[in-house]
Amino acid sequence: MDFRNLLEHHQELISYMESKGYSELYIRRLRGEIIRILRNTEKNQWASYTDIYLEYTHTPHSKDYLRNKRTIIGAIEQFDLYGNYPNGRRRHSLFSRGVYHLLVAEFQELIDFYCEAEEKRGKKDTTIYNESHHAASFLLTLQKDGADNLEKVTEEQVISFFISEEGILTKSCSYKKDIAAVFKAGIAWNEKECSRILCFLPALRETRKNIQYLTGEEVSKIRAALDDYENDLTLRDRAIEMLLMYTGLRSCDVSGMTLDAVDWQNDRIHIHQQKTEALLELPISAMVGNAIYYYLLSERTDSDERHLFLSLTKPFTPLDSRSIGNITGKIMKKAGVRQSPGMRKGTHIFRHHMASALLGNGIPQAVISRTLGHTSPDSLEPYLRANFNHLKECALDISGFPVAEEVFEND
Repeated sequence: MDFRNLLEHHQELISYMESKGYSELYIRRLRGEIIRILRNTEKNQWASYTDIYLEYTHTPHSKDYLRNKRTIIGAIEQFDLYGNYPNGRRRHSLFSRGVYHLLVAEFQELIDFYCEAEEKRGKKDTTIYNESHHAASFLLTLQKDGADNLEKVTEEQVISFFISEEGILTKSCSYKKDIAAVFKAGIAWNEKECSRILCFLPALRETRKNIQYLTGEEVSKIRAALDDYENDLTLRDRAIEMLLMYTGLRSCDVSGMTLDAVDWQNDRIHIHQQKTEALLELPISAMVGNAIYYYLLSERTDSDERHLFLSLTKPFTPLDSRSIGNITGKIMKKAGVRQSPGMRKGTHIFRHHMASALLGNGIPQAVISRTLGHTSPDSLEPYLRANFNHLKECALDISGFPVAEEVFEND
């Protein structure tokens, strides 16, 4: 392997990390690894950066030590081979993720055919990833059970993937749908075997969990926490929570917002939704606009990064959806709501709150769907089930039914 590029340019990587505020310890470890690689190139004759890492596995080391080495060597690989600088979130790529690389050639060919066909049809990348990932896990299980080609797959093997020997359902209906999508596309590749395996997939009933909703008291406590500037909530966290509560945006769309997403002149928000890839335009209230403005004016670092919400410490990277969820959990804890085990604390509860509030106020369903950025009218169905004000209007009078009086007695 040729390391001349690393030899000539590694100082650029070091200088970049120093300018972005990476810790001295991390930079020192990375510099030390680069020196070790350059000094031992001729002696070891590595064929890849994976070989460099695997040398460390030949002697006893802790899991944390090896994880740190993978991260450092992976960062060097990204810079040397692809010219990528660390961004605070990019992880090493020394090993393929998922189980695809463990499949036999025929199963890999099916996954490849599906991905190529659905990409041409315009299916979203995230959907292709999820469906192919679930199908690969399914195929690997069959492969481990002795079915190393499609002809060997039996109905019993397929059923056992979804239902345990005790008769307990182990995979959801949506999981089955993902697998079915791959085999439906595969009919154009191998009609006989893909059609046969599709027939083996069990008929699973789609279930929906009851959606927990925010009560009026909980909403009041959260609002009070956001309005209390004596607590230690940051301006960034207040602005994010305001967006979630008063716009119903998804956490991925909040994290993906850029500086030009807010139209200050017309009091509007313009975003490109990550889930549906559709454009969404929403009005922005003075309350939400002011929260974002104060964050930009007083707290956000002066950075070339175009994302609106950044980490508060160096290297000031954009927040991801998980960070948005953590912020919500912190604010709920500050407000003293939903702290019992098992209670829902995720960002989606605010989206549900927005839909339920609009439904309760008689807003037409089409308007609510547009506000939430739904591309299908069926997407509103789960929220309709929590529209208690209107559901009560559908209650039947039971006075004509023979019900014992003690049923209504208090304990």
